[in-house]
Amino acid sequence: MKNKITVTILTKNSQKYMQECLSQLTSFDEVIVLDNGSSDATMEIAQEFLNVTIYKHDFIGFGPLKKLAVSYARNEWILSVDSDEIFNDALVEEISNLKLNKDNVYSILRDNYYNKKLVKCCGWDNDYVERLFNKSVVNFNDKQVHESLDITPSMKTKKLNNSFKHYSFDSADQLLSKMNSYAKLYAKEHKNKKHSSPFKAFLKGSFAFFKNYILQKGFLSGSEGLLIAISNANGVFYKYIMLYEENKK
Repeated sequence: MKNKITVTILTKNSQKYMQECLSQLTSFDEVIVLDNGSSDATMEIAQEFLNVTIYKHDFIGFGPLKKLAVSYARNEWILSVDSDEIFNDALVEEISNLKLNKDNVYSILRDNYYNKKLVKCCGWDNDYVERLFNKSVVNFNDKQVHESLDITPSMKTKKLNNSFKHYSFDSADQLLSKMNSYAKLYAKEHKNKKHSSPFKAFLKGSFAFFKNYILQKGFLSGSEGLLIAISNANGVFYKYIMLYEENKK
């Protein structure tokens, strides 16, 4: 690895893809794994890799946890990776040979899979995510969910040529469980900060389904497109109805 880059990964019961994920990151001199309560073999797998350093912390929100992981890094350059994401050799080689500029943030195309099937609808396609940055000028925000990098207007975003695989969900149960978890986090984060109502929840959820299934062509992807569109709509409905209930407390 020509560039000195630290990889940061959040984990919790991530054993399914952990071995494959870390195996593709062995050329990075430092990988920070920050775990928030795994009870499976995640930690045992991570301990097999010589370039991995493990830290543990209670869940404090995705944004704050990612900032904490960054704070442990020796290197200035950070590559943020999720535990269900697999980088291929071509992407790792491209990152290694980049002429890094601290005024740039680098985004990578994420190929999203549902039950090992590549999904190209419902907003899951053309999904560029900002993942490589210099921590001296950029870091994550403090959002509990749907966290992102705080990027100043003067900075530029550069797209890389290669993509990586993201094994988003393997089943409807997993998809709905995560949507429910995200809805709860959203409601708690925005309590007494945003207005909501049952009617607003209904309108937001209905539009989410129309956007995913019609505008973003979920209807072309069979049962997977329908499931994702309905699940996303449910997630939107429940986050606003939960916010409504939180505001009433």
